[in-house]
Amino acid sequence: MTVHDFYVLSPYLAMAGAALLIILLDLALPKKSLLPYLTFAALTGPLVMSVIQVYDLGSATSLIQGSGAFSNEDPSILLGALSVDRFALFFNFLVIGSVALVVLASADYVRNMERFQGEYFALILFAATGMMLLAAATELITIYVSLELTTLPMAALTAFLMTRRSSEAGMKFLIIGAVSSALMLYGMALVFGFTGSTQLAEISIAVGQATGDIPFGNYALFVGIILMIAGFGFKLSAAPFQMWVPDVYEGGPTPVVGFLSVASKAAAFAVVIRVFFTGFFDVALDWGILIAGIAAASMVIGNLVAISQSNIRRLFGYSTISHAGYILVGVAAGVKSGDGIFKAPEFAAIGPDSVLFYLVAYAAANLTAFFAITIISSKIKSDEISDYAGLSAKNPVLAIILALSLLALIGVPPTGIFIAKLYVFTAAVDSGLIWLAILGVINSAVSAYYYVKIIRVMFTRSDNAEEKISASPAPWLALWIAGAAMVFMGIAPGFVMEVAQSAVKALAV
Repeated sequence: MTVHDFYVLSPYLAMAGAALLIILLDLALPKKSLLPYLTFAALTGPLVMSVIQVYDLGSATSLIQGSGAFSNEDPSILLGALSVDRFALFFNFLVIGSVALVVLASADYVRNMERFQGEYFALILFAATGMMLLAAATELITIYVSLELTTLPMAALTAFLMTRRSSEAGMKFLIIGAVSSALMLYGMALVFGFTGSTQLAEISIAVGQATGDIPFGNYALFVGIILMIAGFGFKLSAAPFQMWVPDVYEGGPTPVVGFLSVASKAAAFAVVIRVFFTGFFDVALDWGILIAGIAAASMVIGNLVAISQSNIRRLFGYSTISHAGYILVGVAAGVKSGDGIFKAPEFAAIGPDSVLFYLVAYAAANLTAFFAITIISSKIKSDEISDYAGLSAKNPVLAIILALSLLALIGVPPTGIFIAKLYVFTAAVDSGLIWLAILGVINSAVSAYYYVKIIRVMFTRSDNAEEKISASPAPWLALWIAGAAMVFMGIAPGFVMEVAQSAVKALAV
């Protein structure tokens, strides 16, 4: 490897190095309460390197080049495996920001852990490394390894509490994750057998030459892509591959669940967009309608089952399934039929643009909700919605922030998710998926029922308990930052939209 290769990999190496550093500090520090703040400080490394790469990138497509503007050395060995472009860097910032807030929100949570506090934060950082690599991966084996680097630490974190429910959730996450990885790996093997390459750029050329009356032009390619979609579906928590979500959301540590629902989902969507819009765009009309069907099923199943939930974390589990459906609408809308004789697919940039914007808006609103739930649950020792009665009297500020985040998740104007849903559904209409946009609007109205139910319990039911709910400054800081981002996304969405559009252009379809 050259010096330039190490520079290109510096954000990922810095994140992994931060994880190792936290493990070493955990061994040496007598005062474990400093670990959250040291972890937060360690994130400056990957953040600074990502900022430098943004400015270094300029008008270029990717930092990974042969000899030329960025290096006078031999072509990078990373060429074909990774692409450090604006698309990858967009997700670098999203993942780093999510990690920083989750670490702060965990400051009080980990104090109840007698052991393994260092391992808790290190696993979060290792998972973040895998998520960042996923967004940059342009080769199937690299994608698979990055997915495993994400899945295994998250499985350990899910089972971290070592209670019966937490252990069950971790085991279920691990087993189902392994099955999905196996399906995806077999699909990749079939794609490799048909195309003769694992690099997305070369796969795209081979797929473009596929002809025939069957879907995707070839049976091997057809089965391979279906298996890859199934594998990605597990990672996206999309129907009908969502069976692990409610138990994991109920059993895992609350900050970890918030991290899983935001950063892991963002990384999964990043790799889906890159794989399908870069490697398989020539058969996009075939996989686009399949993605649309998965989106529809996710919205309907997630919202309808959420209505009957009494546990707030299980409710959010089904909620995240429905939001995966909304986001998949944007993925499906990234393709539209051309006007030519052969009706070749045409790239509709508004689709992926809307996906990236939605992921940021959802991250802000969902993290705000989960941070509030973390503070509340640690005091009332319950996740039952009925036990949130009287929260407005115990801590009015906390109740108002949670209520605002729930309204944001519904998509009430002028919140960020309202703009995001408008963006996504407009993309669907422009791509000819009018039925999917209508179904999305109906499901948004349905979701209002179970979100408003929580608000009603907090503000209209009384609780005789007079105990006030409080937290240390760090969780409050995380809550206020996430809440401010949520409000900003609704009031001034233009900046994020422009950044999302710039990131999508890097796909160069």
